[in-house]
Amino acid sequence: MIDIPSPAIAIVGRHNSGKTTLIEKLIASLVSRGHDVGSVKHHSHPGFEIDYPGKDSYRHRAAGASETVIACPNLMARIKDIDEEPECSEILRTMPGHDIVVVEGYRKSGLPTIELMRAGNNADESVAELFLSAAQAGEKLGADHVQAYRQRAKAAQGLTQEEIQDEEHLASIANKLPTANTVAVVSDIPAAQEAAQLYNIPCFGLEDIDELSAFLEEHYVRPRITVVIQAGGESRRMGRSKATVPFAGRPLICRIIERVAPAADELIITTNEPENLSFVDELYPELNIRKVSDAYEYRGALPGLYTALSAAHNPYVAVVACDMVFASASLVVAESLVMAETGADVVVPVNKHGYEPFHALYRRSVCLPSIIRGLDKGEKRAQVIFNDPAVQVEEFPQEKVLEVEPHGGCFINANTPDELAHLEDSFLGN
Repeated sequence: MIDIPSPAIAIVGRHNSGKTTLIEKLIASLVSRGHDVGSVKHHSHPGFEIDYPGKDSYRHRAAGASETVIACPNLMARIKDIDEEPECSEILRTMPGHDIVVVEGYRKSGLPTIELMRAGNNADESVAELFLSAAQAGEKLGADHVQAYRQRAKAAQGLTQEEIQDEEHLASIANKLPTANTVAVVSDIPAAQEAAQLYNIPCFGLEDIDELSAFLEEHYVRPRITVVIQAGGESRRMGRSKATVPFAGRPLICRIIERVAPAADELIITTNEPENLSFVDELYPELNIRKVSDAYEYRGALPGLYTALSAAHNPYVAVVACDMVFASASLVVAESLVMAETGADVVVPVNKHGYEPFHALYRRSVCLPSIIRGLDKGEKRAQVIFNDPAVQVEEFPQEKVLEVEPHGGCFINANTPDELAHLEDSFLGN
């Protein structure tokens, strides 16, 4: 198995702003949409206790254990003594595999943040006024709004610097203001709503939970990945179906399935001989593998990509060939992280031989129309997608491939029995 990093969003605000209530509703909404949600709560005071005297686990720790794990059939908790407060990024690295992690607090973590301000909370109302003042003055998010506010107040009201600096409420909120990482505001305070509009930041009401969930779903929830294994049918050079040719004592398709399945939310095999691959349903019932026939009778990279992307149900589609003996789930995950970070429509490995379209990742919504345009012009080459000005292509260089897969070999394929035998002899066990 591989660890798929979890994207995260931080909900931040002042004391008693209602962060926990908002997060509780938000988690429930995201789960109802079918997402796996993790959560992190930042407790600002040291020494909190989740165990209590009299329990066996508490007695373990009281006896001197520095780390205690409490486990039952459906739950587990780990209590560990640490020397210093962990960074949020360190915590998140221990929480892979979630569609999103909702973090309460950790304003300075560098995560994208949603700022909560509630009417009736004096600190929130002070921040909202300062936030609006900064927006009206054209200050950038993340600027020292307090200092700028003092300078404006001094100029407008003729206050002395000493009088301005005595405004303790400004000092108390100086480190609790929206930052450059603020991506949305949740508030029922008119000043905060106006400031968000001036900064062109989405603003949601305190009860707009479904709308906030939809925003996170569009921008921050981990996009689901469909992995498509292109198996085709009989190969003239191989002399038989590549999918069923033996490799290490088993059909080659079994090796490919097991290598790429950890990255797949949906797994598809494109094949013109589905009846000959029925054994994969018996071997891997938990994967719910779909077998799809080619949409076009004629061969070519572009028609094959059309079949793959049109069959996929998810926004990201990874395509690999069934003869890529060392196809890599880790590479698929790395490509998906680049796609999410850059907004690219294709993330494609590139080396001295050029692009590797059959271990690339495609954004279905953009690439499928591009493929259709190419097919309508009679094109068969995958290069059509990479040359399309409507498609944003992000190259994944060889050095990054080797960071993900130090042994390399991801793009090696076998076209003949001799090539397959050579791969089996040279790399068996990799």
